[in-house]
Amino acid sequence: MGESFRVGDVLRVSCPFTEARVAGFGHGHVGLEWPWWEVDAGCEWIEWNGRVALPVDQDGDGGLFRTDPVPAHLRPGDPCRVGIPPTVVHVIDVEHYDPPRETGRLPRPRLEVVVLPYGESHDPAREHQGEGLNPGDGIPVRYELLFRPYACLSAGDEVADAAGRAWRFDGPWSWHPFDGVTDGLPHWPLTLLTRDGRDPAPAEAAEVARATAAGTHDDELARWSKASGATP
Repeated sequence: MGESFRVGDVLRVSCPFTEARVAGFGHGHVGLEWPWWEVDAGCEWIEWNGRVALPVDQDGDGGLFRTDPVPAHLRPGDPCRVGIPPTVVHVIDVEHYDPPRETGRLPRPRLEVVVLPYGESHDPAREHQGEGLNPGDGIPVRYELLFRPYACLSAGDEVADAAGRAWRFDGPWSWHPFDGVTDGLPHWPLTLLTRDGRDPAPAEAAEVARATAAGTHDDELARWSKASGATP
């Protein structure tokens, strides 16, 4: 996928299991001597010790990264492997860092993708939710796009719907009508009016018309919910 991620994307993520060593245990986590990353000597305010703490819940599971064997069968100093088994997630936030963020380790992340596991819905009332991944940070995570709602549109697109209302698309579940009426959702098919502040190219307009020729917004939501196991 390169660095092309959007809120709403449903992904399958995985990472080959790689040799590591148990550094110790703490409340709700297992510490590993991390097989990836290097110390960032140019970072003067964070000193990374080469270890990463992985969350472990009461069932022996935790975040995306898992150990083999599971933590219950490990002791400090034991060799193990760490990786991500194929896991379906959906994206709830995408952050770009320019300049790259200092974390005490290299490579410095330029991008963070916050994801939730299959079946867990985003709760805006929660201050912290989801797990952050940093594509391009040296960990060989594989990202497979399974479903992207409104893939034919880009953030900021302006469209007209079949009922004659004009809308701005800011994300699959973030629609803003220009008539000031806050209720309702766009009625398919959609006509692309502008993209990046310009008239759309014929191919761009044709793609939006084709993708929304049949179906409804609710159908798109149903497809997303089936792929993610969640509600937006």
